[in-house]
Amino acid sequence: MEILVLMSVLTGSLALTAFARRYNLSAPLLVVVVALGVALIPGVPRLELEPELVLTVVLPPLLYSTSLESSVTHFKRNLRPIVALGVVLVAVTAVVVALVVHLLLPDVPFASALVLGAVVAPPDAVTAVAIGRKLGLPRRVMSVLTGESLVNDAAALTLYKVALAAVAGTAGSAGHGFAVFGVATVLGIAVGLAIGALVVGIRRLLDDPLLESAFGIIVPFGAYVTAEHLHPFGEEFSGSGVLAVVAAGLYLGHRSLYASPATRMQDRSVWASIDVLLEALVFALMGLQLPFVLDDAAHAARDNGTLALVALAVLAVTMLVRIPAVALFAYLPKTLRLFGQVRRAPGWQTIAVISWTGMRGVVTLAAAAGVPADTPGREEIQLFAFAVAIGTVLIQGLTLPPLIRVLKVQDPSETSRDEAEELAAREVAQKAAHARLREISRDRLAELDLPPEKVQRLKERLERLVDTRYRFAKAAITLSGEDRSGSPQAQFAKARRELLITQRKAMIEENRAGRLDDEILGKMLRELDLEELSVSTTLTNRLS
Repeated sequence: MEILVLMSVLTGSLALTAFARRYNLSAPLLVVVVALGVALIPGVPRLELEPELVLTVVLPPLLYSTSLESSVTHFKRNLRPIVALGVVLVAVTAVVVALVVHLLLPDVPFASALVLGAVVAPPDAVTAVAIGRKLGLPRRVMSVLTGESLVNDAAALTLYKVALAAVAGTAGSAGHGFAVFGVATVLGIAVGLAIGALVVGIRRLLDDPLLESAFGIIVPFGAYVTAEHLHPFGEEFSGSGVLAVVAAGLYLGHRSLYASPATRMQDRSVWASIDVLLEALVFALMGLQLPFVLDDAAHAARDNGTLALVALAVLAVTMLVRIPAVALFAYLPKTLRLFGQVRRAPGWQTIAVISWTGMRGVVTLAAAAGVPADTPGREEIQLFAFAVAIGTVLIQGLTLPPLIRVLKVQDPSETSRDEAEELAAREVAQKAAHARLREISRDRLAELDLPPEKVQRLKERLERLVDTRYRFAKAAITLSGEDRSGSPQAQFAKARRELLITQRKAMIEENRAGRLDDEILGKMLRELDLEELSVSTTLTNRLS
């Protein structure tokens, strides 16, 4: 029965995601809202959130996919704000939330309150990054938000383990906690890099795009489980599975520059599909947890009014503590000099947007669900965690787009810089191609048993291929949006695409008439599909 319920949830969440993408809506917000409504319908089967399933099966591929697409250069360039937001702010948020909860509910031990703080500390950047990409946030802001999402889960989950140990009475001193965090960091990164290097070696031996992608799919799970199950200094010490996944993803994403084109294309398609699938499921599961949270809250020895007020206080503190912290990290001179290079502090508009990107996600709910049953205040922890997760997604998720539009957080010179860099790179590539063509003409074409005029025509044809590609790309870069659709290059691209469509239809008709075998049709269609994809991605989308 649970399989049927899970498939229903997955199908429904994908349908809502498709609807949101079709009408330019926020898919996470829509899925969460609908899931909350469905959860309140009497008789609806309940799908309980399994923490181990989420942390082992759902979280690693999401982190890995984001890491693959992240730039190592951008990550290193923005290391200071990433560490400040992903580690320092997580710890600050956890402690502040713990203090507030312990103050409002003195009978809840501080260790239990710290568990709650660790649970609600890490933001989930899925919604923020999706909104920012759609509204054109500057690349540096996007890099910071993405980098933060890659490291904050590791910091929060490590702090979560330390807090649970304190609740159980097995935690040592503060130094012991730092040691646990240090071992988790070093060991996690080492495991991730080792697995990444191993996969690169295996892929080099395989030279098979299909098998290379298959190996890539198991990387995040292997990295996470390996790091979490390594205990070099006892059961209390282990590697961070999250950091292992991130390190492996960053390493393999950087090494993908040297992979075969077929492998890169296949990896992009595979992980894009996995992302959509898991993100839809994650936000649906968030909304569907409402009945479980309400049931657990009913067993808490407190009146509903007190629980509601404290939940609102925890939500407010979780959102508001980020605002002064982000400003402090941006403007403190000592902080700006951390890790060497002094950078110009971002404008207040950028700081305001980053301060409001604190939406929590399924990691918060999974960690709350995984709190042991004998933990004092467990029911309150789960209720408050749910309030923070849903509240931040709805409040900040709904108000972030208008905030970005009002503050106009864009870099007006970024587009021109990108165009200049791309044009310069294409010029370099064109010159390199012509230089190589001269070598080929001297070493290979001259040796062909052909008349000189045919050899010359062959050389000229190769030259035209190089020059035509450069002219089309240059037109796509330099022409304005109004001019692109009417340019000769755009019209040529559209005509070429129409010819490919016509050829595809003719082949299909031949197959239907019984004059073309299915396997031969498949082979020919794959060739046309690749050619049309090339036209669509390199010319049509940019020129129209």
